[in-house]
Amino acid sequence: MGRLDKASEGLLLFTNDSEWAAQVTDPARHLEKTYHVQIGTKADTRLIEAVERGVEIETGEVLGVKRANILRMGQKNSWLELVLDEGKNRQIRRMLDSRRVEVLRLVRVAIGPVQLGALGKGAHRLLSPPEKQLLDRALQLNSISGSND
Repeated sequence: MGRLDKASEGLLLFTNDSEWAAQVTDPARHLEKTYHVQIGTKADTRLIEAVERGVEIETGEVLGVKRANILRMGQKNSWLELVLDEGKNRQIRRMLDSRRVEVLRLVRVAIGPVQLGALGKGAHRLLSPPEKQLLDRALQLNSISGSND
């Protein structure tokens, strides 16, 4: 459930429970998805503030993130942590592209409280019962807080 474009990698959840999948992927639930993004430039506070505030792309749509921070910087590139609570098609790539920032690598590292951890490319494992409970609790909390908005 959920999707990653072919140039992205990271955590995906698989289930045969279509009702539960619909809850996890429902944008109205605002379940956070965390991404680590390598960009082809040195990040600065202006970039972080811009993506948190929201960036208008060429279609006129404004795309932003819930939270952003710089994880680490090299001499020519940086790694960012970006948290979305609703995902639009290629949101991170389109948002950064509008700022003329090249995305070198994009990895989803968490869906709600479930972390990718050290799981390698192409590897899989079952969710533990505590992870499933944490996801269910996050969905329930987001459902309650969303109804008060």
